[in-house]
Parts: sequence; structure tokens; C-alpha cells
Amino acid sequence: MAGHERHDWNEDTEEGTRLYKAVYFAKEWRFATAMKGSRSAPAEWGDIHEPTTEHWQALRDILFRKYQRKRCPWKFIEAIDKRLGRKVDDIKQGRGK
Repeated sequence: MAGHERHDWNEDTEEGTRLYKAVYFAKEWRFATAMKGSRSAPAEWGDIHEPTTEHWQALRDILFRKYQRKRCPWKFIEAIDKRLGRKVDDIKQGRGK
């Protein structure tokens, strides 16, 4: 990739499907969200200026699954774990499981 990574996921809500994306660029994660659109009314993305713990955990889960398929570097997961307050040494021990 050209210096950036984009990771998408969605969540079913009572209003419909909510889309999320996280973009890693310039050593910084940026989050955005939108309700699922259609061809005639595409999704309108809005930035999430202060991601919650749930946003970070969802991104970590996506990245970990990609890491298992060798599609994501471990350093991304490590950095998110630090942000979530997890001990990286404990995580490294369970990494190969």
C-alpha cells in the first residue's frame, strides 16, 4: 500500500447497518462512520473525533484476524493494546495460540 491502511467493519443496529472505517495514515488512526446507503443515496461519512474504547476494541479484533492471515503487522495490534491499557508482554505470550 502507499503508506496508508484502511480497515472496515459494520454493526447491525435498530436503525439499520452502521458502517465504520479506520484509516492509518501518518502514524495516526482516523475513524469515520455512516449508515449504510444505497445506489441512489450513498452513505454519508462523518468523522469520529474521539473514538471510544468500543471503537478501538472493534478495530483491534479486525486487525488481529488480519494478522492471523498475515495481512497486518503485529505493531498495529501492539499499539492499540497499549492504548487500551493492556500489558503487551502478556499478549505476546498468547500470540502464537
